[in-house]
Amino acid sequence: MIPVRGYQGQAVGVLGLGRSGLAAARALREGGARPVVWDDGQRGREVAQDDGFEVRDFTGFGAFDGISALIVSPGIPHLYPAPNPAIAAAWDAGVPVDNDIGLFFRSFATEDWHGFDTAPRVIAVTGSNGKSTTSALIHHILVENGRPTQLAGNIGRGVLDIDPAHDGEVVVLELSSYQTELARHMTPDVAVLTNISPDHLDRHAGPGGYFAAKRRLFSEGGPDRAVVGVDEAEGRYLANQLVDAPGDDRLIRVSVERKLSDGWAVCARKGFLTETRRGKQVASIDLREIAGLPGTHNHQNACCAYAAVRTLGLGPRGIEAAMRSYPGLPHRSQVIAEQDGVRYVNDSKATNVDAAAKALQAFPRIRWICGGLQKDGGLDGLMPHLGSVVRAYVIGREAEAFARQLGGLDAAVCGTMTEAVRQAMAEAQPGEVVLLAPACASFDQYDSFAARGDDFAERVKAGLV
Repeated sequence: MIPVRGYQGQAVGVLGLGRSGLAAARALREGGARPVVWDDGQRGREVAQDDGFEVRDFTGFGAFDGISALIVSPGIPHLYPAPNPAIAAAWDAGVPVDNDIGLFFRSFATEDWHGFDTAPRVIAVTGSNGKSTTSALIHHILVENGRPTQLAGNIGRGVLDIDPAHDGEVVVLELSSYQTELARHMTPDVAVLTNISPDHLDRHAGPGGYFAAKRRLFSEGGPDRAVVGVDEAEGRYLANQLVDAPGDDRLIRVSVERKLSDGWAVCARKGFLTETRRGKQVASIDLREIAGLPGTHNHQNACCAYAAVRTLGLGPRGIEAAMRSYPGLPHRSQVIAEQDGVRYVNDSKATNVDAAAKALQAFPRIRWICGGLQKDGGLDGLMPHLGSVVRAYVIGREAEAFARQLGGLDAAVCGTMTEAVRQAMAEAQPGEVVLLAPACASFDQYDSFAARGDDFAERVKAGLV
């Protein structure tokens, strides 16, 4: 646990008592603060009371009397589409609002570091798609190269749940826009932006607000090094803002769409990762046969991870060897099974159009299981990428409406995962891939994308018996 510093003897509010909220309350208590907590759910309040915390409804009169700060869980909106009433009350009372990411960055460094030979480092990864894979891959590369490391944030453990840093340790954080938009302190040593595509638009009041939330990771504290995907206009804008002159090597640009010749760059084209510095190639890796990183979207993740660990001084050959042993993450281009020449791939994490489009580009002949709770923006972004789809099998409560948006694509309205898997398995031919890449949220039928992916895997395995 990382004890929170700066609030000793003070009452600090904690709003939302899920994983990050409870961890924040415990870390505040460990640092000498007196947490005062609230959750709209009765179960969360009961758990907190059992743990000895004071529970207080922050919407009541005088609720913030004596409170020094309010720490908010990431799922709670603080501005759009409307401020949570407790957060609005904190504003009115003049109480600063922060989150666990802000607490982490203000508390991570300690006096013990003066005795270390090598100061611990933090690599923070954000982006619309690929940030989980990129974070996990960075962590895997560090482990395989003998570097002490912890993985936390939106993946693995909560940021305040990790152990205090060891000499030379590297903490890898995956951060969502919900986390970066509010944190008052963000000072990573290396900051990574994988890519930008429209997502969570209601929470951020449109694409501009969404990009602004991501950009804060680079602007609040100023990382020593930045790795930025530049295949979208937002990435190119951010990269330009971070340099003082052409060739500024505090920035590494990443692309999977074109060759970058200026400055420090890592690109992947036709399955080959190349690193260039000042126009000269210094390393190359063949990504095509790395099983845990299939498709262009994973090649982009590989470029971002490669660039991040290069800033720490790791050599290309050690990075390549680690990539070859990377097993991949559940629900992200995860190969579930292969039988009779047919592969079954679980990409349930493809919850938006851009992520699904990238999954559809990774394989030549696809039986595509899709559908669910659609996000804003429609399916227009998918249309150019349906050429490899042999047939679609649509699930979800709005399956018929989803299928109608697919134009002339052959689509079966299945409704349930059970029926979609049954039909896809019965019709799949050798050389084809049965791919779950929904392009939608899961909440119309499942509690999470993970539950949806698990259901897909179970149906596949039952059908192969």
